[in-house]
Amino acid sequence: MKRIANLLLVSLFSGAITLGAYKLFFEKDTYKWVAPTQETPLINTSNLPTSAKGAGINEVDFTLAAEKTVNSVVHVKNLTINQGPGSLADFFYGFERQQTPQVGTGSGVIISPDGYIVTNNHVIANSTKLQVTLNNNKTYEAEVVGADADSDIALIKIDTDESLPYLAFGNSDNAKIGEWVLAVGNPFNLTSTVTAGIVSAKARSLSPGRAQSFIQTDAAVNPGNSGGALVNTNGDLIGINTAITSQTGSYVGYAFAVPSNIAKKVVEDIMEFGNVQKGLLGIKGGDINPEAATELGIDDVEGVYVSEVTEESGAAEAGLQKGDIIKRIDNIEIHKFSELSGYLSSKRPGDIVAVQLDRDGKNITKNVTLKKQLSVILPMTGFTVKNLSKADQKKFGISKGVKITDVPAGYERYDLKNKVIIELDGNAINNIDDAKARFGEITRYGRTSFTMINENGEKEHMILQ
Repeated sequence: MKRIANLLLVSLFSGAITLGAYKLFFEKDTYKWVAPTQETPLINTSNLPTSAKGAGINEVDFTLAAEKTVNSVVHVKNLTINQGPGSLADFFYGFERQQTPQVGTGSGVIISPDGYIVTNNHVIANSTKLQVTLNNNKTYEAEVVGADADSDIALIKIDTDESLPYLAFGNSDNAKIGEWVLAVGNPFNLTSTVTAGIVSAKARSLSPGRAQSFIQTDAAVNPGNSGGALVNTNGDLIGINTAITSQTGSYVGYAFAVPSNIAKKVVEDIMEFGNVQKGLLGIKGGDINPEAATELGIDDVEGVYVSEVTEESGAAEAGLQKGDIIKRIDNIEIHKFSELSGYLSSKRPGDIVAVQLDRDGKNITKNVTLKKQLSVILPMTGFTVKNLSKADQKKFGISKGVKITDVPAGYERYDLKNKVIIELDGNAINNIDDAKARFGEITRYGRTSFTMINENGEKEHMILQ
């Protein structure tokens, strides 16, 4: 009887353990997570499906833009004849110096049905012969209509009886960062090559101190693409591919194009005037960064700080002052100097622009009439000269001539600054156009002299040697 009681006790104990184990491992409680109540979630999540480049619901069709563009982009060959260095035998015996032909290649964009083509200045520079090949393999001789080294834009022309496919200029100001673009050209002599990318940045400057304003893209561009087309997905020309940043000479992720608004203006000037008409605001200045803002004692870190206003310029006549900060021009926001210079590159002398500026915390708008270029750097010498102001004319007692405002390091010891050049080899120098043309004709030193007037009204002569 005692044994039965013990067995019963053991059975009850075992059953309790089994039931407890079942409750522990198989009948777990169900818990529900309740998020804290709040109006704004801690992390915002998009429910839109993810898509790769050009895939899914955000698919972009490049085929129409590519088909429209490839037939309007040409292959440009530049034949240049270089002469080797001369020797004493060449001089005494009249031997001809050795001539070495060199061929450079690039691209161009047809912009009219009668054969006008826009390309880069560096593609056609120093050409002895230009050859253009269309996408249908037809080849033509081309002539240079005009070029502008500052913008690196050139206009060439082929003669043909057929109506050519061409691209219309788009408005590059409307291009947006992140927008899809196509680069079309002839890299490494691979004709009609199309690459795709996005606009990576706008108003990009590559050389400090130069008025540059490139469109930066990540579309693959290589040597030979220069002068080719940068188009949007509509096939509108928004830029001329011009440069890459690379330590190897080939594409490494960054490419730069001259905005179409600048290229169009240069082309129109060449067609109408024969040269580029540059409308100048008449200031010197630069970007504002935190360090500059601290040094200047200002709170702004965006805009263009005016450090100097040029005498008798449109800016001076409109009342711009040193210390002004340019924030907008014609309702376009200005964050840095390259944006200002890029916009002004599409304007001409006589155009009026509305300049909105910050002056001691007050918003002021000035209407400025742009004027012609007031100074140039003379070929061969590197002198910077400007036209005479009314004050200069009164001071020197003359009405014509050009005033030297800066000289290269090698000429500093001659005390040339602020003197007025009035003649070169007996030919009168009336203004900066005369000076640039005359000094551009100099072939060698030793036979060239120019006449100046100093601040005392005395004539001085200098021989270049």
